[in-house]
Amino acid sequence: VVEVLYFAKSAEIAGIRSETISVPQEIKALQLWNEIETRHPGLADVRNQVIFAVRQEYVELGDQLLLLQSGDEIAVIPPISGG
Repeated sequence: VVEVLYFAKSAEIAGIRSETISVPQEIKALQLWNEIETRHPGLADVRNQVIFAVRQEYVELGDQLLLLQSGDEIAVIPPISGG
């Protein structure tokens, strides 16, 4: 079980700021994103723009294997729009 934190636009889309989800301890980053996107399909719109962080380390949405521990924080951070 990991905690997913949503920030700014991703929180608006998801309608929540955080939630806990149950995922395998070994999961590829893209599979983890897909789990999150399944819960909040609107996030597909920002998929190519978000910064994804696991335990406060940035992760590319790709094939790298994540070794998660129960209670880990996953952050979904959209780009900060500036003027």
